[in-house]
Amino acid sequence: MLQPSSVQPPTIDDIRAAAERIRGSVNRTPMLQSRTLSEIIGAEVWLKFENLQFTAAYKERGALNKLLQLTPEERARGVIAASAGNHAQAVAFHGKRLGIPVIIVMPTATPTIKVTQTEGHGAKVVLYGAMFDDADAKARELEREEGYVFVHPFDDPAIIAGAGTLGVEMLEDAPELDTIVVPIGGGGLMSGVATAARALKPEIELIGVEAELYPGMKCAVDGHERPVGGDTLAEGIAVKEPGQLTSRILKELADDIVLVPEREIERAVAMLVGIEKTVVEGAGAAGLAALLADPERYRGKKVGTILCGGNIDTHLLATVLVRDLARQGRMARLRIAAQDRPGALASIATCCQEAGVNIIEIYHSRIFNRLPAKDTIIEVECEARDAEAIDDVIDRLEKAKFRVERASLD
Repeated sequence: MLQPSSVQPPTIDDIRAAAERIRGSVNRTPMLQSRTLSEIIGAEVWLKFENLQFTAAYKERGALNKLLQLTPEERARGVIAASAGNHAQAVAFHGKRLGIPVIIVMPTATPTIKVTQTEGHGAKVVLYGAMFDDADAKARELEREEGYVFVHPFDDPAIIAGAGTLGVEMLEDAPELDTIVVPIGGGGLMSGVATAARALKPEIELIGVEAELYPGMKCAVDGHERPVGGDTLAEGIAVKEPGQLTSRILKELADDIVLVPEREIERAVAMLVGIEKTVVEGAGAAGLAALLADPERYRGKKVGTILCGGNIDTHLLATVLVRDLARQGRMARLRIAAQDRPGALASIATCCQEAGVNIIEIYHSRIFNRLPAKDTIIEVECEARDAEAIDDVIDRLEKAKFRVERASLD
């Protein structure tokens, strides 16, 4: 078992060696400036598209670097990992390529699609426990009992060095960067990128980003206690306790660690679809979320961030996109109190038509409301070309003597 407190962090030479080791087996993903996001934020914004890896996440870099350094005897024993997401698929995919038996322990609540994808890459999946911590404990138990080699998702020098190859590529493609903003879960990605970037460009600013609900690394670095836990769109960085080795590295190298709220993560995912036409999971959009949450901090700078993963459930993505339309004011749910008489619904529809608003769904609530028995609540879900059109239809409804309440997301 790895003992992080006694292990030395990887160096820039280790990262360069990792880059040579994985060359040709992992995509060198595009590093592109986004003109539109640059205009919105007021900075020169560069995006590293790691969501374009074969398994749609940067995790392949560290996993492959680790697997390639195993001895023939270790390869024959097989490897084990605990993961419900990107790490599982990375280890499974490259393990199969290299002929290494792979066992992945996942929590029992892991979505079926993630289980089947991991099995599709040739891994044996063991479902155990309600949470990741349970699965991790089971993986450690099997490591001891069966002699498997444990592949840690972040707290391992080989994993960190593999992730660090991203920092080298970013500065090769955009050498004028002033700042790099990196999502943090356990800290492996940020540790590797920070190690590479600080060695290649010592004056560069390095900012880590965590979901507001999971500030584990910020607590570790700052020495403060904060509540940790909850449902986040950025489940890929929803880590309660960061690594010991990664915490040591980031205490030394990170200039700051910021926390982003769920609203900004959702907004970032939606903007990347709308502007860049690219699908990014919540964790992968955390860097952009930080830029959107505090644009003044980055104004006038050359800023790079990593779209570190693109594995998001399609139904969840659809929900995020629709919620973003609602926040923009282009979609609304209107709760309209009306007399339950012929023509009331027609009047509502006419108001919508005159305002250029499209009705998506209509619901009647005659029983469960506090109105008189002759009245009803009509809920209308509608969409429009802009927020002004929604405001217009509300104004028309009120002038027609309807009482209107607008549902809010926040």
